[in-house]
Amino acid sequence: MAACLPVLICRPGERAAALAVAIEALGFPVANLDAMVLEALPESPAMRQVWLDFDHFHKVVVVSPFAAECLYHALDRYWPQLPLGTTWYAVGAATAETLHEHLGVRVHLPGAAAGEDTSEALLELASLRSLEGQRVLLVAGEGGRALLADTLAARGARITRLALYRRRLRPPPDALQECLARGEFRALVVSSGELLEHLARWCTRATLNQPLIVSSRRLATLADNLGFRTPVVAPGATPAALAGAVAAACDPQDADVDQDDLEKG
Repeated sequence: MAACLPVLICRPGERAAALAVAIEALGFPVANLDAMVLEALPESPAMRQVWLDFDHFHKVVVVSPFAAECLYHALDRYWPQLPLGTTWYAVGAATAETLHEHLGVRVHLPGAAAGEDTSEALLELASLRSLEGQRVLLVAGEGGRALLADTLAARGARITRLALYRRRLRPPPDALQECLARGEFRALVVSSGELLEHLARWCTRATLNQPLIVSSRRLATLADNLGFRTPVVAPGATPAALAGAVAAACDPQDADVDQDDLEKG
């Protein structure tokens, strides 16, 4: 029975496919709750002014892969060649990879010693501790936590926060709502506090007793407050990190693959 149960993931956009592939490679079936859609915002006069003034920014901080995608498409129209002297930052490895792939820039990430990809970890970088008079562009979606913007401003930066997309929550498909409520899944993988709180409305005691994989200690604290049993904290939000945490949380004998074959591969 356990071998038939899926790992439930909740990741919007193209990143869901990469996460599913990473988990399925370990022998676990996957179902996507598909509870969030990302929608790029139309260009506004404020956005256009930022693109025209882009070479005035000393630092650019990008918070998500989708923000990086939206930024790339905008800059491609206004800046065939990027201005020199900009320092780039990303909250996570997937965002840094997207920026490097599309823009060819070197990106600063949270230090490995932090053990996770979070805003708090990024803010520990020495180059972000003293920002007096520096212009910093923070590229994100609508809403979300103000920790980055507030902390950078408190350190002296002149912050421009630019929202390039919106997140739209929606109910999971009926069949997966039932799986969630009955606890009929092997593990639940969530890397967003907004999504975790959204899914809580379909959670029962059976749900809360199943393994939950999260991508940061902050999410683990939220999960504890929502009543989940001890969450497993992955070392980041990349597909490999989350898949590895799934493998650690689930009984290897439940996987639909021979473990000897995995070791040989």
